[in-house]
This record gives sequence, structure tokens and C-alpha cells, in this order.
Amino acid sequence: MSKGKARAAKRLAQAAAFGGGGLGLIGATLYGVLTAEAEYAKRVIGPMRYYPTPGSGLFGRYPGHPITFAMLGDSSAAGYGTDSPDETPGVMLASGLTDLAERPVRLVDVSKTGAKSTDLAQQVDAALQAGPHVAVILIGANDVKAQMSPSVSVRLLSAAVRRLRAANCEVVVGTCPDLGAVRSIMPPLRQVARAWSHRLAAAQTIAVVDAGGRTVSLGSLLGPAFRADPSMWGRDNFHPSAIGYAAASAALLPSVAAAMGVGPESFVHPESFRGEAILPIAEAAVQAVRTAGTEVSATEVAGRERGPRGRWAELRHRRRHPKAPVDRVEDTSEPDAVPV
Repeated sequence: MSKGKARAAKRLAQAAAFGGGGLGLIGATLYGVLTAEAEYAKRVIGPMRYYPTPGSGLFGRYPGHPITFAMLGDSSAAGYGTDSPDETPGVMLASGLTDLAERPVRLVDVSKTGAKSTDLAQQVDAALQAGPHVAVILIGANDVKAQMSPSVSVRLLSAAVRRLRAANCEVVVGTCPDLGAVRSIMPPLRQVARAWSHRLAAAQTIAVVDAGGRTVSLGSLLGPAFRADPSMWGRDNFHPSAIGYAAASAALLPSVAAAMGVGPESFVHPESFRGEAILPIAEAAVQAVRTAGTEVSATEVAGRERGPRGRWAELRHRRRHPKAPVDRVEDTSEPDAVPV
């Protein structure tokens, strides 16, 4: 694992926390290329024509008090390009959560296509009116189009998570996907987009965990499967199709359930043979970016939240597979890593 990447992600998260501009941390030249890429992407995508029907409502025919679940974010949260509410991430997550919890789930979907991190405060205001027990946030891609500084984007996300946590709402954030996998983006912009999205995802992880939430990496969900299967892409070749949104929802659901203390994964201890470990947060963040579906959350070691290299974090692969991606996690034997 690259120590340099961990340090860069940590510096970006710190710049966000202390109000720094952050442009120097990503590089003015790199950011300029990304801005050009965003303009190119908008021309390729064209006008947004497909709007899903809002999926808010009550799900599940189970007894008991409903779990209130809030969905916040941009087009990736709203399910842009889908044809029915059943295909949107909010409805798929609510339907999965009600079966795992065996309780009804009330979905409050305040996400909006085109939303940026600057819109999160208003979305949080709307979500809090419903008294949510758990919330999922998917945000970040539109910040590039708006030429928003990465540190500002991370700071706004952190503030949203803190407000939700202050209201006793559990928070799961799907971090920035690998934009380098988008078929409409050509090299060398593809490599630039990949480097940028990986760094932003790592910084989001650090900030969210520090704010009391947990993250799930969505990076490589837009990787080999999307490149090999055109059905994963929507009609604009930029946003996922219903199948693609289902893949993202499947990665998020185990962590949403675990945040609520329901489902089998809530009671499984971390397993080192599956590449799960306790690491300093910056290193856990960088490792999570490399494997889609990896959850990062705060933990303690010997009763302490922090070690010599910052806050302790737990790296989990909650989606069970026959072959665990243990080769994706490196350096767990170093002094600052704690075996599980």
C-alpha cells in the first residue's frame, strides 16, 4: 500500500476540516484537466431527460414500529435514468432493509438529480423533519462540474454527517466511484479522473468516519463488470442502468443493516483471513478505495480511539463471497495494524 496516498488523503481531509482551499493538494493542473473533462462529459451526456418517480413510502408488511430511512445525494442516489421507483437505490435499500430487520421501513428520499455537496444542508433539513434512524448519502460527482474545491466538498459532507449523527441517525456514505471507468471518458482524462476520484473517496472516508459515520467504497463497482457488461450502463452511457444501481445497492445494504444492528452481518466478528483488519484511518481509507464494497468505521483498540498515527478504523468486507479478496489488503502486519 502506498504510504504517500495515505498521507495525501489525510492532508486533504485535514484541509477540509480546517477550512483550507485544498487546490494545492490535488494540483492546479490536475484540477484544470478535470474541469475540462467535466465540460466534455456534459456534452457527451446531453440534457438529462429521464427522471425516476420519487420512491418515498412505507415498505414491508411486518409488525412493529417502522425504521425511518433517509436517502440523500445526487443522481446516483436518486437513480437517474431508471424507469420506475422500484429500480432506484432508495427503494431497493428500503426493501432489503425491511426483510433483514423484519420491520416496516419508511423511506424518505430527498435526493435530487444534479445535486452538489452545497445542497446537502438543505437535504439534511428535509430528512431531519422525518426523524430518520439511518441515512445513506451518495454525493460528489457533480462537484467536479461545479469546479468545487475537493476540500470544500469533503467539508460539506462532513458537516452533513455530523448533523445527522447529532440527531441520533446512523449514517452510511457511499464514497466517490471510480470515474475513470466511465466509457465516455477517453484517455488520458480517464487516468486523471481515476486518480482524482480515488483521492476524493479516501478523503471522504477519513472525514465521514471522524464525523461518526461509516463509509462503503463504490470505486471498482464501475470497474470490470461495467466495462464488460454494457447492460450496467444507462441510456446516456454515463449513469448506471437499473442493473448497475442494483449492484451499488447490494454493496451498501449490508452496512446499512449493520448500522441498525440487524441482519447476519451485524453479528459477525472481523475475520483476518478475509483481509479484515484494524488500521489507522488514513491507511484503511486508501485500502478501502481499492476494493468495492469495503466498509470503514471507527473502532477502539485497548479502549482508545486513537493510536500513534491517528484514529483507529475497522476495515470490513461485509458482502460474503466464496473467494474473499484477501490479496487486496496489504501490510496488516505493520506495527500500527492490529490483527483481528
